[in-house]
Amino acid sequence: MKVEILPALTDNYMYLLIDQDTREAAIVDPVQPQKLLEIIKKEDVVLRAILTTHHHWDHARGNEELAQLLPGLQVFGADERIGALTHRVSHGQELAFGTIRVRCLFTPCHTSGHMCYFMWEDDSPDAPALFSGDTLFVGGCGQFFEGTAEQMHTNLTQILGTLPKDTKVFCGHECTVRNLKFALKVEPENEVVKEKLAWAKQRDDEDLPTVPSTLQEEFLYNPFLRLTEEAVQRFTGRTDPVEVLRALRSHRDNFKKPKERPNPQAMLAFDWGLFGPFLEKK
Repeated sequence: MKVEILPALTDNYMYLLIDQDTREAAIVDPVQPQKLLEIIKKEDVVLRAILTTHHHWDHARGNEELAQLLPGLQVFGADERIGALTHRVSHGQELAFGTIRVRCLFTPCHTSGHMCYFMWEDDSPDAPALFSGDTLFVGGCGQFFEGTAEQMHTNLTQILGTLPKDTKVFCGHECTVRNLKFALKVEPENEVVKEKLAWAKQRDDEDLPTVPSTLQEEFLYNPFLRLTEEAVQRFTGRTDPVEVLRALRSHRDNFKKPKERPNPQAMLAFDWGLFGPFLEKK
């Protein structure tokens, strides 16, 4: 499977998934359709499906235009507010891209209809991939716009946090530097946070993406996955994991705003074996 990381807008990411044998493709969150169409033409692929994480305009805005331009395009998502939706998916539902399997993981909180997509290939040594939208970020988590701390705690600990530790995390935004600056405030003695922040700053200076991370790495520096750590509890003044999470999100919401920076122009590709034609599993 070939995954192309496509920067969009100010700090969004679209992800183009390509079957290198059939030259068929799917896209996660195509907010800038014209940019996507240029890449599709350059790569000489046929777009078959859209996987939408949630209805916010900076993730789903391109759905209607693409559906009009490409008749027969399948649009998957979990929220009726998603434009051009053709297939409403539910938690645990599995889809297939040829030999690539997709499991839909319902993670309501950022929006009430947020869906993540976990992908793997049977009998492959390659690591699986998680397209986490605005639920899990590198070093952070999404804001609780339409949900609660209890929901996000379930999302992070029981749904995403239990995935294989080598899972590659492809999130919806490039906000790693500011997430890790906050993580360092929470755990000023955490050497892994310091190292990751230095790395992320260098990537940022070079306009290069910081995705993907891995779930294993996230448990070392992401405070929202470290709710039982003494330093995190001390920072929040709480011990109950849900209350620690609630306090962390409140502190993060009030954390200083970063200076605007140019959109990264890099586009990276990761080859993970074959990525077959997109078919809904019956």
